[in-house]
Parts: sequence; structure tokens; C-alpha cells
Amino acid sequence: MSKGQTNGLESLRKRFKVNHSTILVVSALILILFVAFSVRILPMRWEIPTGQIHLNEFDPYYQFSLTSYMVDNGLFSPYTGHWVNYQQWYPQGLDMSRSLPALPMTAAALYTAISFLGINVDLMAFCSVLTVVLGTLSCLILYFIGKDVGGRAVGLFAALSLALAPSFLQRSSLGFFDTELPGMIGLLFFILFFLRSIDPKHSLRGSLIYSIGAALSLAYFITGWGAAYYVLGLTALFAFILVVLKRSDKRLLTSYGIAMGLSLLIAIQFPQIGYSYLTTAPILAVIGVFIIMLINEFARNKVSVKTLTLATVAVIIVMLVSIIPLAYSGYVGEIAGKFITVINPSIRASTPLIASVAEHKITAWGNLYMELGISAIFFLTGLYFVLKNPTNRNVFLLLFGITGLYFGASMVRLLVIFAPAFGLFVGIGIVGMLKPFMAMFKETPNAAAKAQRKLLRVSKEYSGLGILFIFILLMTQFAFTPQTGGMPRAVAGAYAPTSISSAALPIIPSEPMPQWLNMLNYVNSELKSTDVVVAWWDYGYWLSVSGNVTTLADNATINSTQIENLGFIYMADEKSSLKMLSTYGQKNVRHILVFTVLIVYQDEYGNYKSGAWGFGDEGKWAWMADISGGAKDRLIQEGFMDADNAWAGRNDFGYTLDQWVWNEQGKDSVIYKLLADIENEFSMSTYGLVEPLYGESVNLDYFKLEYLSGNGAEIALNPYGSTIVPLVGLYSIDWDAYNAAN
Repeated sequence: MSKGQTNGLESLRKRFKVNHSTILVVSALILILFVAFSVRILPMRWEIPTGQIHLNEFDPYYQFSLTSYMVDNGLFSPYTGHWVNYQQWYPQGLDMSRSLPALPMTAAALYTAISFLGINVDLMAFCSVLTVVLGTLSCLILYFIGKDVGGRAVGLFAALSLALAPSFLQRSSLGFFDTELPGMIGLLFFILFFLRSIDPKHSLRGSLIYSIGAALSLAYFITGWGAAYYVLGLTALFAFILVVLKRSDKRLLTSYGIAMGLSLLIAIQFPQIGYSYLTTAPILAVIGVFIIMLINEFARNKVSVKTLTLATVAVIIVMLVSIIPLAYSGYVGEIAGKFITVINPSIRASTPLIASVAEHKITAWGNLYMELGISAIFFLTGLYFVLKNPTNRNVFLLLFGITGLYFGASMVRLLVIFAPAFGLFVGIGIVGMLKPFMAMFKETPNAAAKAQRKLLRVSKEYSGLGILFIFILLMTQFAFTPQTGGMPRAVAGAYAPTSISSAALPIIPSEPMPQWLNMLNYVNSELKSTDVVVAWWDYGYWLSVSGNVTTLADNATINSTQIENLGFIYMADEKSSLKMLSTYGQKNVRHILVFTVLIVYQDEYGNYKSGAWGFGDEGKWAWMADISGGAKDRLIQEGFMDADNAWAGRNDFGYTLDQWVWNEQGKDSVIYKLLADIENEFSMSTYGLVEPLYGESVNLDYFKLEYLSGNGAEIALNPYGSTIVPLVGLYSIDWDAYNAAN
């Protein structure tokens, strides 16, 4: 090797500072990313036997339909062509141009790119695996945030914590192709770039570049997830507190102005966001803080503190006085109801449509414990170290942690926002606790005396015990979790099939459960795309996207009136139900679907019995009753509900806290009859079960069972003497009989 080559390699080595420490950090980071990817890909084990990789839960199928349309027609086609999907929310259809574009555009662009390179892969499989990649990328971004905050060790611990955080793991594992992904990517990139932009260590040019990066990241967040209100409010609060603490400067003003202004300018170009976004209360607060910062900067060295305080208070009063009449006159945009219930969770119970969604529940203590685990100790320690050193960056982290914890506790879905904040504080806490113990290992400069040597030896022993104790705590958090009986909680949370491959059941079967897959294949092959299949709104996306039929409602919940009508269709008697259905047109509305889950067991005499497990419509009918009961006055006024037999909620059908005890009105409802008919059909064709949940057989006047998915399957009772039987029934509607009788 020539001298020039040697000098070149030496120069390269010095430039990148490759040393043992760097090699260890890079190796650890690669290992963490490998772990993050591996646990998220685990559900693949159930997908391979089905012959196709599916998406998880329900909302990802909506995102997939957008992605598929963009791949076929162009990235901006849903917006420039004003695409209305008439297979959803029949008969008015669903305006897809009102959709958030970030996730489907990202997937469509990447899929088009790999297709151009000659890589042929199924689009649904690509979208399903993309979630794993984006989830792993989020862990990498958090490493760099942690590195900026407290060094490489903090970054590594933060990345590991996020990689295995149950809330984020659930929403970034195989198939969870939903809005949280662009939300998390945008949130983390924004925090990384924004904190760097206000760091005085960077040059003005570097600060401007980071400000633009923060703006683009925030725009991606806004166009990807409605929870962008959170980071907008968080940043505005941070800037306002710095003004109060007299820490605001030109750099902060410039970074804040560029990040907020440019991101909003980009986001409002999309119809789902629109110019009305600028008149919502959170955005007005963002603008108000910017005005306060301008006044503060202008008056920094020219007026007294008293005058500045009075001016600030005056601006706030003027803004409030301006906003209140604008709000009453309708010029200030409203925030969606579910966002209001996050701020004030006590009002959620009064909105059954929001309360009926499991991910909108107030976070229970059990959920918090599963999320935090024993690392709550490190979180509190990290909080102490951050409070002890209140730099601008640490003030932001403090606000991030406290507000993230509040909103995560308010709504279980938002624990995913708290996960990165928790990871950062855990990393800071671990490193802060380890520092004094690690320092004890170092030789003291004056350790010649015998007494000093003994003291040093004792100190090292104590430090070793301290480090061992912290290591044990980390092992119980990440490797041998007590909450899951010893199994790593990450594996316990991730090693589960996609919802559709487990027949929408919260269990981990040994093999895929094909009941829903078979039903979707049946309607796809036997029905036309214009045929309307009536089903509770939970299953709308599966039916319209995978089943290729038309539905009345789905998880978009854009029309609360139609969901109230749908609840009425199931809770009313057959005649009243079909009277409502006839308003949607008898020509296309020809099928109704019901999903039930039975538990089958043997008594001491060897007789088979069945009961309800509660995860099908036998558990959801209560929400059908509550939601339709909330529209009682409207339904009576429109002539669908009889005032003498009207209901206000589940209790009117015989519901008790302990069990379902149907009264006569309940036994005359469509949902009861369909559930009872399915169970009796299963009982007669499979084992001749005795004492079924719904008792005697029922007479259906206008519904005829067309296909029962799951019926006749061989069922092996588990070692505990019971088994779970999901059944999906499709009924055809006999309009001729109804018209003849009425």
C-alpha cells in the first residue's frame, strides 16, 4: 500500500472517529433495530398458512384502499379527481378526497419505486410489512433524539424502550397499516429537528436547515394523523413558557415561525386539512403565541418588564375577546368530539358512539402497568434529573413527558404518544443512576495509603451491587416480565395473529381461524360489488375492501345518523327493521350479516353445551341499543319507532351487569333472533348441543340463512374442557314476503 493510500485511510479514520466505543454503540444499535424488526414480524407465523399476508384490525383496510387507488391512478388522484367510493356508506358514498394522505402516499410511492425496479410483490403484503419497517425506523430516530439529549447511552436505552413498548409495538407490528405510523415518524423527526434548530451550538445556517426539516416533519404529521393537534399545542406551550422564563430569543422565534408557518402552509393544501384548519382553536393558540414572541422580541431592550407583562396580558385578552364572538358566529372551526373527550375524559360516557370504540377507553391502571412495568422507577428518576437541569431542551422534554402521560392516561390509544417520551426519560434515568456507580470503578489519584485502598475496594463492591441491581431490573422489564408469567412482554404482545386471521378474537390460536376469511371469500365470489350487505359498522372495511361488496357504515363513523339507523335495524323487530331498510332501497339491500362467538363445553355427564363468549355481536348489541336509543326522539318523529315500545338503551332489553337476561322486547329483536338462529343451526348440524344460550328455536319471517361460516367444523375441546367457536352468518332478506305481508 502506498504512502498516499495510507495517509488517505488514516484521514478517513480520523474523520469518522472509528474506535472501540463507536463500534460497540453501532453494534448495540443494530441489535436493537434487529430486535424491533423481529418482534414486529412475528404475526407472519399465522399468515403463511393462509397463502396471503393480511392487514391487521379494521382501519388499515381503509388506508389500503387509498393506497391501491393511488398506485393505479396516481398519488394525487383521490384529491384531483374527487374520488367518491360508493361501496362505503351506501347510498351517499364516502368522499375519499377528504382522507389524510401521508400514509397511503408514502406506501404508494415506495411500492411504485420497487415495481419500477422489477420487484413484484402483492400490494397488501407490501403495506403489511411496511408497518414493520416504519416502526423500526421510529426507534432509530428516537436514538438520535436521546443522543442529543444525554449522549449515546441515553439514545440506546430510549430506542430499546420504544422498540419493546407494548402500545407502540401493537400499532407498528405486521399489518397495522394505520395513521399512527406517519404520526410517530413525523413527531419524532419534528422533535429531533426542532430541538436542534434552537440549539445555540449550531450555526444560523444549520438552524435554518433544521427549522425547515422540522416544518416538513410537522406537515407530514398533520397530513398523517389527526393527533397533530397535540404536537402543535405542545410546541406552542413550550415557546410560551420560554417567554415567561425570559429565555425566548431570535433563534427560537425564527425556528418557531418557520416550523409552524411552513408546515401549516403545506398541510392546508390537502382537502382533509383545508384552510378551515387555520381557524381551529389550537391553531389560533399557535398564532397567538407567535404574536406574543414577536412583541417580546421587539420590546426586549426597549421597555420595562412591567410594560412587557401588561402588553402580553393585553394581547391575550384581545385574542380571547376576538375568538369568543368568532366561535359563536361559527367562524372558528370545531375540534372533533373525540379530541375534546381526550382533554376532558369525563364527557366520553355521554357519547356512546365514541365510548363504544375499545381504543377510546380511559386507560385502566392495568394498561398503565403493562405499558410502564418496573421501568416506572427509571422514568421517575429521569424526571428528577431533567428537573435538576432545566435547560431549554429539558423544558421541552418535561412538557413532552407530562402531557404525554396525561393524554395516554386519558385515552388508551394515545399511550403510543407517551411511549417515546417514556423511553427518553427511562434512558436519562438509567444513565443518571449508573453514573455514580461507574465513577466508583475509577482509580483515585491518591490511593497509595492502605486505608484509601480499602475504601476504594469497598466502594467498588457497592458499585458492582448497584450495577447488578439495575441490570436485574432491566432484565425483568425487557426479558423476563412478571406481568406475562415470565415471557418477555414484547413477545407476549406481538406474538399474535392479525385480527382477520384469528376470526376477530383476542386469542392466540395454534393455527389461523378462517371463519371471517371464508365469509369474505364467499361474498366476494357470490355477490356483486353493488350488493349491499348490512353489518354492524365494525366490519364495514373488511366487507367493502376484501369482500368487494357495498356497506352502510364502517369505522370512518362519518355519519352518526346512519349508525343510529343501523343500530335500530338490529334492535327493532323484523317488521320495523325492514321498514327502515326499505328506505335504502330494496333492490340492492338484500343481505344482513351477524357475527357470534360461542364457548362449547361438556358437563359432568358428557353432554355438550354452549354459551356466549362476548366478543361477537352478542357483546356488541348493547352498543347498538345505546346508540339507537340515543336517537329515540328522532326515530319516533320519523315514524320508525313506536312510542310504546321505544328504548333508550341496553337496559330496556333486559340487560343486567351480571348477565344477559333478555325480556320479551329483546327476544323479538332482529339481533336476538339472528344470534339464536345461528346457535341453533350450529347445535343441530354439529353436536346436537343441549341448553344453548338462547334456548328454544326462533321463527324468522323475512330472513333466511344463506351461508354460515364456521358451521360443521371439527372442534377439539382444549385440556380445560371447552373451546371457542366463531360463527359468521349471512342472511338473505325476503323482500317479497315482507311486501306481501305489509
